[in-house]
Amino acid sequence: MDFVFSKHAEEQLIRRSLDRNIVESVVLNPEQIIDDENNVDITIYQSIIKEDGRFFLYRVFINTQLLPNVIVTLYRTTKIEKYYES
Repeated sequence: MDFVFSKHAEEQLIRRSLDRNIVESVVLNPEQIIDDENNVDITIYQSIIKEDGRFFLYRVFINTQLLPNVIVTLYRTTKIEKYYES
């Protein structure tokens, strides 16, 4: 998949101290791909990643209607049960 980071997504990488390589890995090999209920153009790619002995859910919001696809925003959370679809 061809994708680029939006300016906002680039800012979020820095602000949230996220590893760009992990985010790219989630986009290229997601554990789950789900539709954003609030925006039909956005698809959420997500994976559970272990860092420093803790598990985090990385969520990457991608506008898949644009070419190349655009990563709109991203974050990681410990609230795995809330967002991960079993």
